[in-house]
Amino acid sequence: MPSSILFILLIILFAIGTTSAATKFKPRAFLFPVRKDTTVLQYYTSLQVSTRDQDVPVVLDLGGLHTWFHCDSYKLPAYKPISCDTAKCKNVKSNGCVGCLDPPPKPGCTNNTCGVTPYNPITNNLYTQGLGEDAFFAVATNGLAVGLTYELPKPFPFSCADSDSLEGLSSKTKGMTGLANTITSLHSQLSTKFKLPHKFALCLPSTTEFPLGHMFIGGGPYFFQPYGKDVAKELITTKLVVNPVSTYPIYSVGEASDEYFIDVTSISVDNKSVAVNHTLLSINKEGTGGTKLSTITPFTKLETSIYKSLVSNFKKAAAFRKMKRVASVAPFKACFKGSSIAKSQTGPVVPYIDIGFAGKQHWRFYGSNSMVSVNKDVLCLAFVDGGSTPTTSVVIGAHQMENYLIEFDLVSSKLGISTSLLFRNTTCAQSRLI
Repeated sequence: MPSSILFILLIILFAIGTTSAATKFKPRAFLFPVRKDTTVLQYYTSLQVSTRDQDVPVVLDLGGLHTWFHCDSYKLPAYKPISCDTAKCKNVKSNGCVGCLDPPPKPGCTNNTCGVTPYNPITNNLYTQGLGEDAFFAVATNGLAVGLTYELPKPFPFSCADSDSLEGLSSKTKGMTGLANTITSLHSQLSTKFKLPHKFALCLPSTTEFPLGHMFIGGGPYFFQPYGKDVAKELITTKLVVNPVSTYPIYSVGEASDEYFIDVTSISVDNKSVAVNHTLLSINKEGTGGTKLSTITPFTKLETSIYKSLVSNFKKAAAFRKMKRVASVAPFKACFKGSSIAKSQTGPVVPYIDIGFAGKQHWRFYGSNSMVSVNKDVLCLAFVDGGSTPTTSVVIGAHQMENYLIEFDLVSSKLGISTSLLFRNTTCAQSRLI
């Protein structure tokens, strides 16, 4: 059956299913739009809080513990604080009780409230806030189109930020939503309350224009027109590993990290291995080393010795391809004349970079993800020096994730990665309206 006909049938079937009452159907997955702020290189979504028509724009943070936003900007008539002596508070990483001296009580200003410490990774600041809850709505998907909007069976937890907490965030947003592996994260709340597989997937867009990228919660299928196959069936997978030491700014002794680490075994440029001290790729007992993914880090950061080796290899491979070097543009060290580089459907035709995993699998970065345009005719290698003593040796940044479908499978503790969607003649930017 031609893929175009298959897409039409899937949309029609989904439309028929979503015309019936919400109580008759259990959603298979949920879909959230993802936008890019190209000014500050941040990615954000919108959450429907308290009412179906109230959108709260929040920055996506793979390392964040829960959702927090500037509550004073919204109407929250059903808001309820979570008391510090409740089971709900005991199940989160609370720092005790918080109170408020400013009468009358309002969202973010109540007494005997479960205290949490949201973190703004842009400014590297922690804040003490009270945890509360309100109604929450999410849109179902069949992987291709969107349908019915569901209300969570139980209220959604979040904390209220003051205006100072928003420093450094995209001006288009009012807070952050945490996607770490915690019980208060957005995906955990939806998966638990609708009894869905605990999976979520990101497909980050490379531009700010419509159509938008997406985040899926609950698993596949994942369709990206005009490519006619379910991308969920084509993912390479690698194990999610646990860093035994928390990478959050404050933590208890013996507490493991909630961030997403993977076991990288090699790095290569045009199939030639980059010289790497392999002890840096492992996580030691102090929690130092290894590789994690971050939506807050714009470009992949590498420990200094790894970075220097990568740049050296890339320059040699670039010279073989007759790419003309130009002066470096901070923070990038390897820059080239754009007119000396051919173009293809996967971006600039440059040496490809592979990050290797166990089982001889690899994540390949083509030019669209390995290079960045810094001015009209200069392209630079989009990796940066992370310093000689970073806590984490390799932090895979958001630019490298754009236009890949990346699935975090917390049921089987695996990370699934598609090939570049550009290679399939499509992108993360999709219109999924019926």
